[in-house]
Amino acid sequence: MKLLNFENIRTKIIIGLVLIAVLSQLPFVINRWQTARLYSKIRDLSKNPHVTKPTQYNDYKGVIHAHSFLGGHSTGSFDEMIAASGANGLDFVVVTEHTNHLFDTSAMTLRDFHSNTLYIGGNEISVNDGNRFLVLDGFPELAKLERLNTPEFLREVHNRNRIAFVTYPERFKGWETEVDGSEVFSLYTNAKSMNKVMFALDMIWSFRAFPDLTMAKYFRRPDSVLKEYDRVTKSKRLTLFAGSDAHSNLGLHLGDDSNNKFFNLKVDRYQTIFRLVRTHVLIPRAAKLQKDNLLRALKAGNSYIGLDILGDSSGFMFSAFKDGEVHIMGDELIFEDAVDLSAQAPKTGRFVIFLDGEKVFESGQTTQIRYTARRKGAYRVEVYQDILGSPFESMPWIISNPIYLR
Repeated sequence: MKLLNFENIRTKIIIGLVLIAVLSQLPFVINRWQTARLYSKIRDLSKNPHVTKPTQYNDYKGVIHAHSFLGGHSTGSFDEMIAASGANGLDFVVVTEHTNHLFDTSAMTLRDFHSNTLYIGGNEISVNDGNRFLVLDGFPELAKLERLNTPEFLREVHNRNRIAFVTYPERFKGWETEVDGSEVFSLYTNAKSMNKVMFALDMIWSFRAFPDLTMAKYFRRPDSVLKEYDRVTKSKRLTLFAGSDAHSNLGLHLGDDSNNKFFNLKVDRYQTIFRLVRTHVLIPRAAKLQKDNLLRALKAGNSYIGLDILGDSSGFMFSAFKDGEVHIMGDELIFEDAVDLSAQAPKTGRFVIFLDGEKVFESGQTTQIRYTARRKGAYRVEVYQDILGSPFESMPWIISNPIYLR
């Protein structure tokens, strides 16, 4: 009789544990279904994009802040990067290898055109006072500048006609210096803030079928970074951009040192990361896509961020009209009385205009807006895809660089 009771208790415990295990996975099964619906909705919305009005600029999309095996901290190969950029239709990739005192990683990484994608060999570097930069493009003596503090470092970089963008802006100290731009959205920073347990369980159910959307659903608007950016741009021009920080090194790899891997589970393949968020650069139609033209437009802030996993944002434009001339994001104008601003996008969205970080305009669902600016300051636009639901009613699809009215 006692043995029978023990068997009954054990059976009930086993059934209870199985039931708990099944119920614990139910939210992730639902997430899998929701992610599939989201994928279908994005695909359907992208079938008939709104035809934006032609402008005098070509819109080139690419990624900034990528690493290969050359700079350490990565297992990604050149072949993988070239294949991923080609498959995603990228126009450019700014590779930012970590510096090395023994050899010039920027010279040894990908440069020029490969499979119709322009590669720029840059570097990521930390300087003496702890600030970290992306230098576009790199040069042989750069590693030696690690011993300098930020003002002296920037002076040396600018003397060589290079661009210095801040990476990891949440840690940056030195906004009063002559920095050229700031990484206001970072895939790395977003990944760090993810709930690792929840994401791991989502991976089991959703990642294989929808790796990019599974990651994008954890994205959050970088409120504190944008707040600091808006504070700084009250008094100076500063290019904003998105950093992919692509390393292609997260996961489990089993094999040998000759890259023969019989098991290779990677979370952050270039193929996936390059689909998520991009920086779009506007270059005059009369100019070719080449390194000097691209870097010139980036330094001027003639660019915007597109969370392109939600749909290609190519065709977005934020413009100002003054004295019969058209100016675009990144431009600085003398403010006298009033300036007409306009923005357009290839898909319906909710447009928000910020003046020095203060929301001054918000539209309903539309593809274009007009607004009359009657105050000085830095005006920029964010566009939201509310129709896609959480979290994309609070995570922007597009973030523009400002138009500065001084």
